[in-house]
Amino acid sequence: MENAIRNAVIKFEQEFMGRGPDEVRACVVRDLVVVRLKGILTPAERQLAKTPEGVEMVKRLRENLFAQGREKLCERLSEITGAHILSVFTDINVQTSERVFVFVMDRDIPSIVR
Repeated sequence: MENAIRNAVIKFEQEFMGRGPDEVRACVVRDLVVVRLKGILTPAERQLAKTPEGVEMVKRLRENLFAQGREKLCERLSEITGAHILSVFTDINVQTSERVFVFVMDRDIPSIVR
């Protein structure tokens, strides 16, 4: 299941962000799905991130792109897990080129797959 989640996030990043991350880890912990992406920034974004204004610009751009594709990613993760997503939290660290997603599900995932 974690591998399917990982692949869904990679596909989402490729389609909505223009490129896939260098590395993705997904972990299911009871009613949480935690996904950590490394190496997410494009060369242009890395260039922009050299100034404080550029860092904010990259974060806003990434947040807006995620908002546009959020529903599609959530639908896919619900299909994979068999649970509904109650909320999604995400943040980007532009300096380290990392992003984290935390999906809060409506029930514990391990009890669904047993």
